[in-house]
Amino acid sequence: MTKIKKEDIVCPTCAKEKTWNPENKFRPFCSDRCRLIDLGEWASDSRKLPGDPVPPDEFGEDK
Repeated sequence: MTKIKKEDIVCPTCAKEKTWNPENKFRPFCSDRCRLIDLGEWASDSRKLPGDPVPPDEFGEDK
């Protein structure tokens, strides 16, 4: 297994290199802008984890 070095980490949004350092409060993103872009992609369902869809009847309902 290859150990990941700090210099090998890149921003998942813009691919800027070397974003994983203690001074960067937005890591693994290079900036707050890239962090918010990523959050927006998850919220709009343009980014998803692979898997089978969950049928609506399996969602919990408040009664």
